[in-house]
Amino acid sequence: MEHFVSMMGTFKDKYLTWMNLPVINQIDIVEIVIIAFLLYNVLVWIKNTRAWMLFKGLLVILMFVLVAAVFQMNTILWIAEKTISVGVMALVIIFQPELRRALEQLGRKNFLTGWLSFEFGKNEVKKFSEKTINELVKACYEMGRVKTGALIVMEDSVMLTEYERTGITVDAIVTSQLLINIFEKNTPLHDGAIIVRGDRVVSATCYLPLSDNMELSKELGTRHRAAVGISEVSDSLTIVVSEETGNISVAIGGSLMRNLAADQLKAQLKMLQQKYEPEKKRRGLLKRRLRDAQKDNKADYE
Repeated sequence: MEHFVSMMGTFKDKYLTWMNLPVINQIDIVEIVIIAFLLYNVLVWIKNTRAWMLFKGLLVILMFVLVAAVFQMNTILWIAEKTISVGVMALVIIFQPELRRALEQLGRKNFLTGWLSFEFGKNEVKKFSEKTINELVKACYEMGRVKTGALIVMEDSVMLTEYERTGITVDAIVTSQLLINIFEKNTPLHDGAIIVRGDRVVSATCYLPLSDNMELSKELGTRHRAAVGISEVSDSLTIVVSEETGNISVAIGGSLMRNLAADQLKAQLKMLQQKYEPEKKRRGLLKRRLRDAQKDNKADYE
């Protein structure tokens, strides 16, 4: 054994003298754990806000700058260097509400439980079941029949946590009876939108951003503009039941499809339910079906 150790020492002194191996002590390990914890929480915060889409855009820009550095595109590198400080200031201004909310949560955070439970997988998006689709369609058309207004947001891959916080936590299984009771007039939860994540209603009376799209019909009310607004900042699908006409509309990708039949609404929900199709292909197919349904609706009116 002593001979083996001696041989290893000789080998290191003779052949590995060029390697400057770092010495890792206990303080270094603690620093690594702290940095990993902070980085994880920052990434979770980014994913739960609109900053997630911006973060992906920044990664594309960084890849472009890296390519410019590899091929020594000095003009592009000079522009990137001069604009980085302005870009940081712009990000702080744009995301001032989100940063303020994050700091407020940091002040209320219980650090002991935060360190001991990372809650991995908590924010994973789960798709809804066939039963949820049937319950949604049944509730929407029952509410439409009696002209009860409703606004139902179906979350997809972009989490709507910041809008969920504006409402009241429900956390209940989606059923037609629950949805009808929530949107019944003069009840505490009827005003605003509900957010559905997977098979559960997570929050009610939520505030949504209104669309400023000038192409929307002037006859559309706040519900329809809120539905289009949330579809412009996320990949969600929003169902609107009109209080004036009882008609059902769907907003997705900044587009609004009006006056849907039950089978059309079910088809849109089934498309959103699909998990394994590539995102680009799935969203392209959704938009094509929206255009086809809109053409059918125009033909029916004519």
